[in-house]
Amino acid sequence: MTKKKDIDVLRVTHLRGPNIWTYRPVIEAWLDIGELENFPSNTIPGLYERLTALLPGMVEHRCGVGERGGFFERLREGTYAGHILEHVVLELQNLAGMRTGFGQTRQTAEGSGIYKMAFRTRQENVGRAALAAGRDLLMACIEDRPYDLQGAVEKLTDMVERLCLGPSTNSIVEAATDRAVPHIRLTDGNLVQLGHGARQRRIWTAETDNTSAIAEGIASDKDMTKGILASCGVPVPEGALVDSEDEAWEEAQDIGLPVVVKPSDANHGRGVTLNLTSEAEVRKAFHIAIERGDSSSVIVERYVVGDEHRLLVVGRKVVAASRGESVWITADGQSTVTQLVNAQINSDPRRGPNEEHPLNPVEPETSPEVQLVLKGQGLAHDSVPEAGRKVLIAINGNVANDVTDLVHPAVAEMAALAARAVGLDIAGIDLVAQDISRPLEEQGGAIIEVNASPGLLAHLKPAPGGTPRPVGAAIVEELFAQGENGRIPIVGVAGTCHTALIARLTAWQLQVSGRYVGVACEEGVYLNGRKIARGPLTEWESGQRLLLNKNVESAVFANGNRMILTEGLAYDRCTVGVVTDTRGHDRLGEFYIDEPEQMYRVLRTQVDVILSDGVAVLNAGDEQVADMARLCDGDVLFYAVHEDAAPLAAHRAEGGRAVFGRGGSFVMAIGADEVAELPASCLPNDADECREAVLAAIGTGWALDLSPDLIAAALRTFEWKNRAA
Repeated sequence: MTKKKDIDVLRVTHLRGPNIWTYRPVIEAWLDIGELENFPSNTIPGLYERLTALLPGMVEHRCGVGERGGFFERLREGTYAGHILEHVVLELQNLAGMRTGFGQTRQTAEGSGIYKMAFRTRQENVGRAALAAGRDLLMACIEDRPYDLQGAVEKLTDMVERLCLGPSTNSIVEAATDRAVPHIRLTDGNLVQLGHGARQRRIWTAETDNTSAIAEGIASDKDMTKGILASCGVPVPEGALVDSEDEAWEEAQDIGLPVVVKPSDANHGRGVTLNLTSEAEVRKAFHIAIERGDSSSVIVERYVVGDEHRLLVVGRKVVAASRGESVWITADGQSTVTQLVNAQINSDPRRGPNEEHPLNPVEPETSPEVQLVLKGQGLAHDSVPEAGRKVLIAINGNVANDVTDLVHPAVAEMAALAARAVGLDIAGIDLVAQDISRPLEEQGGAIIEVNASPGLLAHLKPAPGGTPRPVGAAIVEELFAQGENGRIPIVGVAGTCHTALIARLTAWQLQVSGRYVGVACEEGVYLNGRKIARGPLTEWESGQRLLLNKNVESAVFANGNRMILTEGLAYDRCTVGVVTDTRGHDRLGEFYIDEPEQMYRVLRTQVDVILSDGVAVLNAGDEQVADMARLCDGDVLFYAVHEDAAPLAAHRAEGGRAVFGRGGSFVMAIGADEVAELPASCLPNDADECREAVLAAIGTGWALDLSPDLIAAALRTFEWKNRAA
């Protein structure tokens, strides 16, 4: 077809918190589809066939139709380029391994060709790259040109692997989300904060803020670990530290062959050689351990007969267990050992170099451990074994078979004891046993290693037929007791009328009640009343600083309209949400916000994020604000300067809570019952122009379960001379 004007991306914004589109972070793109405004999808010959052939997975996109195949139906019947691009971008992210599903596209004005498109992304750079790739793909389909989908997906996949949370950390974060525990990623790596302020916890993959550095140091010293375990009655293989290959052979003779040789600081099996039965093997293994370890000491210990197992201990119990198996190849008489390994072992999709793979690739050409095993069979990596011969590649090289349900209670108790003896809250216990369903003592089994930062993938992605274990949920349960979610009371104030004053009045009430309070508003950032430098941070970043601060027990935010539109809210949910008015649309034309109804959509964001056990504090004097009551998942408290405001009166008639002015005083009521009346003496003589803000603050304090007496005391002692205009 004739080349049309390209889809121009006019603006791209990463909304990092709840926003006018959804609760979750999204990328918002402003698109100019140009001449394509006159060409819906059903008028472009072949577009449906080309796009569905290239991205068949989009059949799962339900779209507005609400059922499988919904988007394809819209595409066949006719939809516009902005909407199509939304779905293409989502599918590209899915193909790259970053599952997303939310997207929306809206036209800014009839016939303008300008659209706002929002789509969910878990990482900003990946989302931006997917947008660029999606635009190129769609234009190629429109213009009937080839497109390298595989190359695009590979680039996006690489970004996901480098930039997104690793699968182990992500399993914990997803389990926290299921428990309504908020999270904040603290670095580009896997350091994550769960919860807010004073109730937060921190994880780094499978390590937590309870993981002791001393315990980690003990676990990294295998000889010290063995000594501690033995003193607690935990069965460990006898052995000793050696400093030379001569000492290694002497110790092997004292113990009795076969033996194991490994670095004293071994982890993840690095430098460990098993089942050594000759002097030459022991001497060779000593040098492998020296080369692969970080210290000059090597451990020689008794070889325990059986399969290697990894038991994951969280707190005081075993939550998952995997069994290892020896890795073999079968020769065909034509291929080298390395070629057979690549074809028969490394082809397993669970093997790979990246963090999402539970098993590492086997590399006979570079692995001295594998080379030693091959040498014992008279082979090398480039040997061509005779057809039908089975060749051992690694002993216990496949720790990925789930055996959680088979673990004997005595074995589980011993593993938990080992973790406690070392001092770890989360530990990977490596043990060797012939039968994990029998006590270790009965079969000569032993615990051979305690790991301070255990991988979780073997339990999340076990061998086919195994049951994935909810290890992330177990870690979250260890961090947060039943009923706890790591949340502190958060108050959000939105609107244009005295929002900073309401925020500071609310914060002062909380301070008077004895809490350490953070405030972020247009006046600045405050910690317990002390103003701190905002620095070069945006409003969103300033708000995040409050949630990161371990001293903060409650936080109050005054959210500007521009912040909601350009960054999103700094918190995911709040205890109390206050909306003062719906004015200000006349100053937001650059965002295509030019009508009161559009302003309503901006400000409802504050109500949408109120927790189900929270409260919306709404100005009944503004009909649009009062109408937001129907959107609230929690309770509603109305305030108004005049008690005869219609929404307030109707709310009281239904038994709802309300705060209103009467003469010079402030009345707190539940239905027809007036709970308290705060006198005008609560305020200085020049504070009359702030009465509406005071009513909002009183309602907020009440929503936070503060008593009328405390609220009155806070109003009397507030530093009114510093109030906002």
